Amino acid sequence: MGIVYYAQYLHFFERGRNAYIRDCGMSYANVEKMGILLPVRDASCRYRSPARYDDLVHVRTGISETGGASLVFVYEIWNEDKSLLLCEGQTRHALVTPAGRPVRMPEWFKNLCLYGIVPEQ
Repeated sequence: MGIVYYAQYLHFFERGRNAYIRDCGMSYANVEKMGILLPVRDASCRYRSPARYDDLVHVRTGISETGGASLVFVYEIWNEDKSLLLCEGQTRHALVTPAGRPVRMPEWFKNLCLYGIVPEQ
């Protein structure tokens, strides 16, 4: 069909999420090393206009909600010149330990995600 496969947008969300955390000052790999994993509990996507193969897209990522042991990332995917919204969505994440147990959001992680304050490692 010449358009980007619908599930690919979830990969764009993941790249946006990783870039968001990196832009806050830490890689997702380091977040994991500090004992926090972020499995996706729920994902939603609202398609507005299709991207075509080889199109450059921009992913805008933010956090809309934090809970005791969860957070919600929100996304907008725009075309190359940012004149057309292609897709918007969100992913809800649990915070768990490497053993898979739910854990309350540590203060260092909240500070990183919301304020860009990098914890000492």
